[in-house]
Amino acid sequence: MEEEEIRKLYKKVEVRLLILLGISLPIFGVVYLYYNSGNLSWQLPQVSPYVETVMVGLGLFFLLAQYFLFRKRLLATFQEEDLLRKVQIYAGANLQRIHLLAISCVLDALGLLLFKNPIFVVLFAITLVFFSLAKPSPDRMIRLMKLSKKQGDIIRTASRPVS
Repeated sequence: MEEEEIRKLYKKVEVRLLILLGISLPIFGVVYLYYNSGNLSWQLPQVSPYVETVMVGLGLFFLLAQYFLFRKRLLATFQEEDLLRKVQIYAGANLQRIHLLAISCVLDALGLLLFKNPIFVVLFAITLVFFSLAKPSPDRMIRLMKLSKKQGDIIRTASRPVS
């Protein structure tokens, strides 16, 4: 029973990550193509350079916030003995992380669209690295939550597709 609950949590995080990444990538892709093509003009309004600085700051803030919030929430797993409760904490922390990364992606796309500043491309690339780190894998979960071999075997089994 515990394994089935862990499987549901694992799939929930994995599916949410793929959906948000699947939404974020095309949005940024369209903006990036617009940024690289010299002959398109969408007649966008001029926005103050102050707003650009704020958007870069927000992009950095979301990247740092998702990392530190995830780490902080992950510490709670060390206080728990129950594996299911540990995975619930991990899943909640990872979902929060994924949502902050999705916000960061949209912010980066908007910044690139309005300001055509390559720093937003760099921020997006860093965001993609964190997206890849947010994808749940049994080995990553075992390492981050410092699980025993027995608990690790349960996680590995739960992460496999049901046949």
